[in-house]
Amino acid sequence: MEGIGERCLFMKIPKNKNSILKSQTAKQKIKIAFCASEIFPFAKTGGLADVAGALPKALVKKECELKVLMPFYKNIKPQKMCNGYGTSEVGGIDFIFIKDDYFFFRDNLYVTKDGDYSDNLERFNFFSKQVLNILMKINFSPDIIHCNDWQTSLVSVYLKTIYKDSDFFKDTKSVLTIHNLEYQGIFNKEKFSVLGLPWNCFDVNCLEFYGKINVLKGGIIFADIVNTVSPTYAEKITTQKYGCGLDGVLRNKKDNLIGVLNGIDYDVWNPETDEHIYKKYSVTSASKNKAINKAKLQEELGFLVNNEVMLIGMVSRLVEQKGLALISQVLNEVLGKYQLVILGEGEDRYKELLKEKEKEFKNSFTLTLRMDECFAHQIYAAADLFLMPSKFEPCGLSQMISYKYGTIPLVHHAGGLFDSVEDVSNCGGGIIFKKYNAKDLMTALDRASKLYENKDSWNVVVNRIMNYDFSWARASDEYISKAYRKLARVLSETV
Repeated sequence: MEGIGERCLFMKIPKNKNSILKSQTAKQKIKIAFCASEIFPFAKTGGLADVAGALPKALVKKECELKVLMPFYKNIKPQKMCNGYGTSEVGGIDFIFIKDDYFFFRDNLYVTKDGDYSDNLERFNFFSKQVLNILMKINFSPDIIHCNDWQTSLVSVYLKTIYKDSDFFKDTKSVLTIHNLEYQGIFNKEKFSVLGLPWNCFDVNCLEFYGKINVLKGGIIFADIVNTVSPTYAEKITTQKYGCGLDGVLRNKKDNLIGVLNGIDYDVWNPETDEHIYKKYSVTSASKNKAINKAKLQEELGFLVNNEVMLIGMVSRLVEQKGLALISQVLNEVLGKYQLVILGEGEDRYKELLKEKEKEFKNSFTLTLRMDECFAHQIYAAADLFLMPSKFEPCGLSQMISYKYGTIPLVHHAGGLFDSVEDVSNCGGGIIFKKYNAKDLMTALDRASKLYENKDSWNVVVNRIMNYDFSWARASDEYISKAYRKLARVLSETV
């Protein structure tokens, strides 16, 4: 087997400026290379995949030319194989799957049951270098390379270091989207040589972080624009409380730090066309057909089939950030009054607690410990209330999905939930609690229950939220105006 060092060798960087620089025509599109470690529908563990799958679809409709790059994971089946990568064309977008069976032909994307893969730095270092290599190989010189999270942050680093004198990337700028600042890609100093960077880059003003490598920190420093997935989260992460140790670095970036609220893909999340749910419905048929979805799910789960009992759904990672500590405190009271269905994977401490509660309340609580796309759709369609008591939330997609399915979200007002959920008492579409404690969570649940008892009032809110528009059309416009146009040498009237 070839060594890691051999796999990470760079191609010879071309120097013939005349043969590689972009033509400057009056109708030139913004050329974007979009890279992420997971993209729906090819691979998914969470919201990153949904965003990375939907945003390029919206951008290509706005006169952007895209190449989307991700690792070639085990279950991906490209339409065409090339030397070192596979390709598929979907909806006018070229997807490029970077191949290395040793690194990516595994059962999971990042972790095993025993924790993170020990070579994640090597894996995503290889991927980041190959992003640049393959762009040169296919002669796609982008205006923008859009990176996502720590797994692709090294692309921004290499663009400004190893490739700083490359004519091919001379006019290329980078955007880094932070989906969740908690995940930073921190590794031991001893692995620094893997990166192929000079040791002066292991410095407090570069990749060094309390004696370790911090890949996301490097991405933030070297990216031309950093954005988060909601305006409020962009503000919060510059504070010590929410900055996860990088608040100082982010404050230094404040002139090029923006927040763009995510959207959702209505081609995927739409009860009028959803093949996963029991009975399709629209705004006009929601009161009748949503009840059919609820009854079918209640029956399948072994719950009492009764529309008067409020069914609460939750599709989430089972971690502290998502409010599992609060949920643990109120479970007995909740399951004595309501029905609850939870889908997700996460920390053992919460899985074990929830498993015990499932045994105790088998007629009103079910727990499914896996990622199941079909079941997620069924929960959104069947539930009356969607539970999101997140301790913090960069953006959140579940509240937007639940709106579309006429399922009222109950949320802790934090981060992106502050930007996307207004309380029903203010003619909004959600139930909000502002203090992060179990008492306030139960108060919010009681408010939801009282509203549910008044079906006419409840249906007014359902009709309201199903008409909300959280499509990617709005968000893609913001990316173009606030980030891409600002950086790209493209005439403003071309998009």
